[in-house]
Amino acid sequence: IAFSLAGVGGNSVEKKIYVHLNYTVPCVRLLNATHQIGCQSSLSGNVGVLHVLESEDNLDWVLKSGPNPPYLVILESPLFTRSIMMKLKNGSRRVAGVVVVAPNANPLEAFSPHTTCPNENSGVYSEDYDPALAHCNVTVWNPFGNGLAYEEFDFPIFSLKDDNDTHVIRQCYMEHNRAVNGSTPQYPLCAMQLYSHMSAVTNTATCMRRNDIDFSISPEMVCDPLGDYNVWASTRPINNTAKGHKMWESVVIAAARLDSRSFFFDIAPGADSGVSGFVTLLAAAHALRNATQEAPPNRTILYAFFQGETFDYIGSSRMVYDMQNNQFAVDLDNVHSVLEIGQVGLHTESKLWLHSDPVSRKNSSVLFQVRKLIENLQSAAGGLNISMDEPSVSQPLPPSSFQRFLRARPIPGVVLEDHQSAFSNRFYESMYDNAEYLNISYPPNMTPEEQLEFVTDTAKALTEVATMVAKALYMQAGGSEPQLSSIKADAQIVTRLLYGFLVRSNNSWFQQLIPSDLMSHLANRPTNFYVGVTQQSSEPTLLVQHLLANLTGSTVNITQENCQNQREDENDKENKHMYYYMWVQGAAPPNSTQREGFCIRSTVRLSKALSPAFDMREYTSKDYSTWTESRWKSIKGRIFLVASHDLEMLTLGVGIAVLLTSLLLTYVISSKADMLFSSGREPTNATY
Repeated sequence: IAFSLAGVGGNSVEKKIYVHLNYTVPCVRLLNATHQIGCQSSLSGNVGVLHVLESEDNLDWVLKSGPNPPYLVILESPLFTRSIMMKLKNGSRRVAGVVVVAPNANPLEAFSPHTTCPNENSGVYSEDYDPALAHCNVTVWNPFGNGLAYEEFDFPIFSLKDDNDTHVIRQCYMEHNRAVNGSTPQYPLCAMQLYSHMSAVTNTATCMRRNDIDFSISPEMVCDPLGDYNVWASTRPINNTAKGHKMWESVVIAAARLDSRSFFFDIAPGADSGVSGFVTLLAAAHALRNATQEAPPNRTILYAFFQGETFDYIGSSRMVYDMQNNQFAVDLDNVHSVLEIGQVGLHTESKLWLHSDPVSRKNSSVLFQVRKLIENLQSAAGGLNISMDEPSVSQPLPPSSFQRFLRARPIPGVVLEDHQSAFSNRFYESMYDNAEYLNISYPPNMTPEEQLEFVTDTAKALTEVATMVAKALYMQAGGSEPQLSSIKADAQIVTRLLYGFLVRSNNSWFQQLIPSDLMSHLANRPTNFYVGVTQQSSEPTLLVQHLLANLTGSTVNITQENCQNQREDENDKENKHMYYYMWVQGAAPPNSTQREGFCIRSTVRLSKALSPAFDMREYTSKDYSTWTESRWKSIKGRIFLVASHDLEMLTLGVGIAVLLTSLLLTYVISSKADMLFSSGREPTNATY
């Protein structure tokens, strides 16, 4: 039985009883070859009496002494720690769920729900490839990792913004549930119900098998593989229709990862862990556009943006697999070397670290090319406010996409990072790895348009890194020395990219560079970089695809119809193999609302970022990612007042008594109906 909550309007009974919560972000269930992680509610939702946890000492009320379990615990973010969450997990019979109030500012202390050794079992270091370097034996990369995001909880955990919803919850708790001077709170009590029932259980093999069970016309799927699309482009057009090895083609791969994650499903800002690297690479690609067209280097530079790297290198392992199986535009024999841009947003004292693999460097030809790449990077940093160094010779590579290339063969390569050993990033793969953490801030009273154009200090620093990367790539590809002075990244582009991905994607610059049918993907919030499932391209993939095309491609004067049909004119049958055409909506001229669209011709392509394990149906694979995401019916939360159990039982008893009495009365009246309702029989010849 629930009672009306004061101050809630509405005509329907349901609206008078419940206050529905907005902006609820859940923790969801993910599965891999061996187990499941994440959270879920029961099928009908979990209901508990609200309890605002004020300190860790206050846990006893929830786990032992509180008289009205189960409790739904409200946590302020400083209390969202492994210690508290594991205690709640172990006492889960008295815990109905947890709501974490997301703060409006980052905490002072470090927080990373990821593990201390990211992608521990899917990189290159293993029992077969220098066991001494495996399992982070030499370097613990993420020392602040508490592993919370890889635990399984059998109750729902939601995140709520610190706004009106949380104010209503606190007010309800203070008025009804708070124990004053040790006294027991009196009914009615404030309660909450959270719905986040997950369909998949156990592991990926189990849920994929259930997906295949076909008992009905429309079989119900219970999980989907994690995945998306990689974005790639090349400085010289490569025939994408003819897959496999290209004679005389030598490729330098410039790579960055696109995705990130946090404990909660819809919050993955990934500012340092992902955005700093791929924004640097986008700016470097733009800086190289003119030089590579005017004086093409001997080798082709291939820009690769990998999706799903957080979950055992989905994107990079797929590209390597496709290269090995002649399913990509080039193969591994075409790959000369790799430069990967990792976390570069927090380089303290303007210092960057050049990481390479100590095992493959034992091969003299690989060592020679690695030294050359490092020399090119150091030479490119000349005249810039950047200093570089190498870690000790015995240190392994940090978690990076390049490791998946090394699993296939010894390829020369360097990973550029802002840390020597352990990550500088104190908020790796958490909701706090955001614009604030990268010190992206704007003077007060600026409009969104002014913020878009304002060049922040972070943008200036990343512009220097992008310039250095661009020059080094040009030298690595065998470019001519005189061109180097003209290669310079644009700080205006970098600051717009950072604003678009970390503050709001719905801005005038992004709007100009995408087709009109993608406008719905732009939002007045930071981009969510969680990879998602394979059915569709995510917002980051679509944005990076169109940004890369605009930054590296050229405008061609053709009709919208020809552009969308991948041709320059009606007779053109060849260009679609070498280029990709996209019609973007452009800007509206002054005093007009009609945008002037145009066609961009570029070498930008999408390639599948789906783990090969799902193509091969090897759901227990140890070589490839097996991560899936459970499906669910609904995600929602609501609060209401609940009566005492005694009163509920009394009401139920009275209801049953009334029902039995009415049944008895009905029976008596029915059995005596002839007597009670009879009247004298009328004569047959009666007329009216």
